[in-house]
Amino acid sequence: MKDKLVLITGANSGIGYTTTLSMAVKGASVVMVCRDKQKGEQARASVIAATGNNTVDLMLCDLSSLNSVRRFAEVFLKKYTKLDVLINNAGGMFDEKYLSEDCYEWTFAVNHLGHFLLTHFLSGALKKAAPSRIINVSSKAHLFGKMVFDDLMFEKRRYSSAAAYAQAKLANVLFTIELNKRLKQDGVTAYSLHPGAVRTNFFNTIPAGWKFVASLLAPLLISPEKGAETSVYLASEPGIEHLSGRYFEKKKPATMNAQAKDPQVASILWMVSAQLTKIN
Repeated sequence: MKDKLVLITGANSGIGYTTTLSMAVKGASVVMVCRDKQKGEQARASVIAATGNNTVDLMLCDLSSLNSVRRFAEVFLKKYTKLDVLINNAGGMFDEKYLSEDCYEWTFAVNHLGHFLLTHFLSGALKKAAPSRIINVSSKAHLFGKMVFDDLMFEKRRYSSAAAYAQAKLANVLFTIELNKRLKQDGVTAYSLHPGAVRTNFFNTIPAGWKFVASLLAPLLISPEKGAETSVYLASEPGIEHLSGRYFEKKKPATMNAQAKDPQVASILWMVSAQLTKIN
C-alpha cells in the first residue's frame, strides 16, 4: 500500500481505528475522517506512535449532515487530487427516532446518505487514481432489511431501530452494486462487507432493550482487529477486481438479501438518494 492514499470514515474508534492502523502499517497514507476533533487527534497520535507512519492526516466531517459532507469534500479536494481507496465505515443506530439537520431519519442519513454524497464528490479523485477501490461497511443485518421507498424515513410506519438499521445496511449493499455498474469501466471497483459481531463502541448506542442481549453475547464478540480484517483485505488484496459489486464476510463473497439481487432496486435507490442529497 506504499504510495497509496486511503480515506476512512469513523476512523477514531472501533473497526475504523484498527483499519487505520493496518493501513498505516502497510505504508499507506491515511486520511482519518472523524466527527470529534479531540478524539480524532488522540487517535491520530496513537496511530503514528504505534506505526511510525507520519503520513496520517485528520479531517473533520459529520456524516449525518449533508452540508458538513459538502464542506469536507471541498477542503479534501483542494488538498488531494487523487484517492486510491475510500472506506465508508462510519455508522450507528439509536433506540429512538432522531432526525438529522436535513430532517432525514438519522440512521439512514449517517449510514447511507452521507456516504452516498461523499462518494459522489470523491468519485473524480478515485477515477484519477484508477485502479482504485470503494469499500462500504455494511452488516449481516442487511439480510433482514427491506427498502420501503415510499417511507424511507419511517413517517408512515411505526419506528423500529432494528428495521431502520437493517434498511440502512441493505442500502450499503445496494449502493455497492450500483457503484460497480457505474464506475467499474473507469477502473473503480466497489465492495461491501459484514465485519462480524465486533466488540466496539457501537454497542453504546444500541437500543436499551438490546443491551441485555448484547451482554449475554459479549463473550462471543470478536475484537475490532478481527472485525477490520475484511475491510483491510478488500482495500489491499490484489487480483479481486472481478469480484467488484459483491458482498463479503470473512474475506469471502457471501449471500446477499434477495432485494440486492434485483438490479432495479439498486437503480431506484441511487435515483432516490440523488434526489435526497440534491445532486444531478
